[in-house]
Amino acid sequence: MNKDLTYYLNLEYPFIVKPLPKEEGGGYVVEFPDLPNCIGTGDTIEEAIKMAQDAKKCWIEASLEEGLPVPEPSQEKDELAEYSGRFPLRMPKSLHKMVIENAKKEGVSANQYLIHLISLGIGKSMKG
Repeated sequence: MNKDLTYYLNLEYPFIVKPLPKEEGGGYVVEFPDLPNCIGTGDTIEEAIKMAQDAKKCWIEASLEEGLPVPEPSQEKDELAEYSGRFPLRMPKSLHKMVIENAKKEGVSANQYLIHLISLGIGKSMKG
């Protein structure tokens, strides 16, 4: 199999979305743990992911042109095989309304917004 740009772009690389502190300009940064120093930033989560996907393409393209190895995605996906990524959740209508309104303000889906909030909460709990 020819491992060209198309091959690598069709692989699913895991990425991490982090909010940037206001003192660093705010917004979000997206990084690919398998691709060192390959990041994207944006004012919204959606924009940061789009910029990161562009950065991933450039990172892989440059590595191939220079004859450098391009790592394949980590095996983390296999470790997560038993999880579907779906989590049905019931909430009060008033909370649902707040989630929808805040997601619209951020320019993301309610799903992306809740993932962001959960990530923040889990990150804080792991620090303390």
